[in-house]
Amino acid sequence: MKIAVIAGENEKEELLANGVMANTEILWINSPEKVPADCDCCIDLLFSNDPVRIQALSSLKNPLVIVNAVTNTLAGFPGHFIRINGWPSFLKRDTIEASCTLESMKVIAEEIFACFNKKISWTPDTPGFVSARIISTIINEAYLAWGEEVSTKAEIDTAMKSGTNYPYGPFEWSDKIGLALVYHLLKTLSEKNKRYEPAEKLTKEVFTL
Repeated sequence: MKIAVIAGENEKEELLANGVMANTEILWINSPEKVPADCDCCIDLLFSNDPVRIQALSSLKNPLVIVNAVTNTLAGFPGHFIRINGWPSFLKRDTIEASCTLESMKVIAEEIFACFNKKISWTPDTPGFVSARIISTIINEAYLAWGEEVSTKAEIDTAMKSGTNYPYGPFEWSDKIGLALVYHLLKTLSEKNKRYEPAEKLTKEVFTL
């Protein structure tokens, strides 16, 4: 299996967290223009939802293109595109959330991620998948509590880790993911459901970073 991966050092480390199966050739590159035509798949972990990037990926000759697109859905994308939850701290998990529009792509994608000793959990093609939406909601609630001076950030993080056995508290998680990513997902979700409206403190922090 020959796989081209567009990634930075952090994405590379998380993707390789479970090792790589034998007979897997990985090409680490930094742009779609460098993807060889003979690769079985291109994984773009640095994907941005802009027309130039999408056009470059769409023009590839590879049978499967996998993009790290947590907020954006596959609407308007070619059928051989699959989106995954590649947010920081999620990519290193044993199971990766993914969505696709063509059933025939699922088997290929599962074979690709098996090369990294990972499984795929197929979810509906909606913003945030499942886990990113839940974690973003928890982070938002933590900012609401902090804004109401219920407790400090450190105390909320400690309480969450102790009470839920999560690996990180909500503020720690927002630092790892990137608060701007959380904000944009919440804003997208709030277009259909106002309960996802970003907390005032969260919004202020994003725009003062």
